Amino acid sequence: MKIALVQTNPIIGAFDNNLQAVLSWMEKAKQAGCDLVIFPELTLCGYPPQDYLERESFLVAHDRALEKLIDATEGITCIVGVLERRTAPGKSLYNSAFVLSERKVQYRARKQLLPTYDVFDETRYFEAGKESTVIPFQGLTLGLTVCEDIWWHQQHYASNPIENFHLGPVMPDCLINISASPYYHGKLRERNQIFSELCLRHKLPLVYVNQTGGQDGLIFDGHSLVMNAKGEIVSAGKGFTEEMLIVDSTCWSEDTASVVVDDCLEHVADALCLGVRDYLHKTGFHKAVIGLSGGIDSAITAAIACTALGPENVLCVAMPSPYTSQASIDDARQLTENFGCDFELLAIEGIMETYSKTLEGLFAGTDEDVTEQNIQARIRGNLLMAISNKRGSLLLSTGNKSEMAVGYCTLYGDMSGGLAVLADVPKVMVYRLAHFFNREREMIPERIITRPPTAELKPDQCDQDDLPAYEVLDPILCAYLEEQKSVEEIVKQGFDVKVVRDIVRRIQLNEYKRKQAPLGIKVTSKAFGPGRRYPVVQGFRE
Repeated sequence: MKIALVQTNPIIGAFDNNLQAVLSWMEKAKQAGCDLVIFPELTLCGYPPQDYLERESFLVAHDRALEKLIDATEGITCIVGVLERRTAPGKSLYNSAFVLSERKVQYRARKQLLPTYDVFDETRYFEAGKESTVIPFQGLTLGLTVCEDIWWHQQHYASNPIENFHLGPVMPDCLINISASPYYHGKLRERNQIFSELCLRHKLPLVYVNQTGGQDGLIFDGHSLVMNAKGEIVSAGKGFTEEMLIVDSTCWSEDTASVVVDDCLEHVADALCLGVRDYLHKTGFHKAVIGLSGGIDSAITAAIACTALGPENVLCVAMPSPYTSQASIDDARQLTENFGCDFELLAIEGIMETYSKTLEGLFAGTDEDVTEQNIQARIRGNLLMAISNKRGSLLLSTGNKSEMAVGYCTLYGDMSGGLAVLADVPKVMVYRLAHFFNREREMIPERIITRPPTAELKPDQCDQDDLPAYEVLDPILCAYLEEQKSVEEIVKQGFDVKVVRDIVRRIQLNEYKRKQAPLGIKVTSKAFGPGRRYPVVQGFRE
């Protein structure tokens, strides 16, 4: 039989849009002679709908769209992720996969493992399913699962849905999993390893269908696949795009060459571009504005925006102060010429003088310090927000994860904006992205990459005046934030104890800034966002 794996890009709650996409792909699957078409988790409402699941009007709209989909299932069988109502004690919903054909719901598989770690909070809304569902289809038995059900880990869950298939009267010939699995750098390798071990352990092939697209700060990468019982990928969909992958049910049993799907830097760039494009377009924006300093962070933000939106939809604004070098202005201008986006120059020296005169009475008898540096950043933030308001363009903030972690950023200044493109990209990776964008020809001027990083808020300023080298800072941040290591464990890796303690102190002290930061695009395993929940007011010190 022919099977269509469709990785859709839904919009949360846009039921008419999402339904029409499903119907369109289903018709294409019919025209291609497919017997079965499979869609991702919660296809009709989009994932994750969060507290919309507590609104009856949202559920009614979902059920209305589901009824229309059921009525359209003639001539093909459809597996789709849906919300399922329940009236028994407990939560009022299941996260389910429905098998639809001949205008009826033929089978239901209810998600058994409800994740509550990192960005997930499913026990807030859903009741866990209790049974592993096997469905007969054209001479095969299919074990139907939803996302986390094949990610079982003993530390998280007592029951293993795949092991539970062994307790039933019939073992499946193949596993089917519908997912909305968010991306981060390294996720593909982790996912493939888990899936491969699963297939080998149970001697079963796997058909996996994943959502694609950006939703707030989450990126869903697609990469739907078919894996044989040897744990080898025999067919795979593209990443970061909508696609229908058509496979034959014999493909997982044939001795075919294994397809290689692995992590690479290009995926990070693809994820960031998709995140910018979907965030703007799904919220009704089409143009972006960026403060372009002549530094590496704003250069990469501009490169991503131009790639995602088209350079004709990007305005870059340089705002030199008396401390801005001519090299920074020249490099900023050259970058915009390379990408073909608009460029404006707004000097802020006069505005700085006005601030100084206005505040001179209150500041009398004090020395210049970080206050005056922050004023420069806030002047720029105000100008950019004014341009954003007037032009109806979204302001993209440019700070990276390393700076966000230790508070090397200014509230209401360089943190201003509607989307923080690099908020989850460590500084060393920012440089790697620069080389990626220059892989064919020089798009990021070489001097931007090679000159020492500086905020240029005072004479001869350099980032390393206040911070360790990023080659030291980033591994410490990764160990503490992503790997959850203690100060003692990080020091044992060879880092200076005073440096580690200072970095951890800065992370803790600057939680209040991150709580007020724009939404960021998640590309690491632990981003500053809903997946990392720490109080601002606390007294713990490691």
